[in-house]
Amino acid sequence: MWGDLVLALFGPTASGKTAVAEELASRFPAELISADSMQAYRGLPILTNQPPQPTRLVGVWELEHEGSVAEYQQLAHNAIDEILRAGKTPIVVGGTGLYLRAALSALELPPAPGPGQREHWQRVYESLGGERAHALLAERDPAAATSVHPNDRRRVVRALELTAIERSLKAPADRLWGADTRYPTVIVGLDVPRAELLRRIEKRTRAMFETGVAEEAAQALAGPISATARKAMGLEDVAELPRDEAIEALNRRTRRYAAYQRKWMRRIPGLVSVAADRLPAAVADEILEVVRARERLPARRGRAADA
Repeated sequence: MWGDLVLALFGPTASGKTAVAEELASRFPAELISADSMQAYRGLPILTNQPPQPTRLVGVWELEHEGSVAEYQQLAHNAIDEILRAGKTPIVVGGTGLYLRAALSALELPPAPGPGQREHWQRVYESLGGERAHALLAERDPAAATSVHPNDRRRVVRALELTAIERSLKAPADRLWGADTRYPTVIVGLDVPRAELLRRIEKRTRAMFETGVAEEAAQALAGPISATARKAMGLEDVAELPRDEAIEALNRRTRRYAAYQRKWMRRIPGLVSVAADRLPAAVADEILEVVRARERLPARRGRAADA
């Protein structure tokens, strides 16, 4: 109906991406796609703030699954293509910058490790120790070694995996931050003043504990869980610390992550910044004005058209 337009929303955690996306999806034929690395896992809906409305690529992996950006990218491309074929608009909603980039572009990503490869290089790291394993990486891929600390076991292991197939962990900067997308795309960044964002983060953290996030996290850690899923922000703190300490620890981690996401926003080519410290309906109104101006979309339907 609207051609091959893709709409993408990015912003720091607690900026209101989910509410704005759901508001947009109520205005025209659309489907939501998550570009959040942790929302892809099922079993942690509270901790990862999974949306209440049906959203593609939410809860698609078991906790023991070792997810990768490359695997996610293929799933996202398939979802976008399918939604467009159905005559709807894909709305990609992301808080993980690399996942958003992977969903929207044909970014060439390193493949997932072959059978037994990760275990092999994990054993190499354990037997050599961090410094010597890093030295081995420096011999095999000097560029990757300069971007990885010897104590970062996960990334050293991943970099060594890639050297076995003559690939590098160090992606060319121009490719990672390029403006190319698979389809015409409007990328909107939700901007919330820092004080308001911190207030929202604290409010949401306390709401998580009221709705059982500590029990959820403990249950997740009691079963099989991959190293990737274990990176869910604050998982171990929430499960193991006393409540007040856990709340403070999660708030602290979330604030740091929000600052990191704001840096991503400044590096996304062509991103249109929209003030998001207001009701989701007002934010959606402005986004649609931006989209119509750029893509000449038809007028809104429903209450927005009657306003």
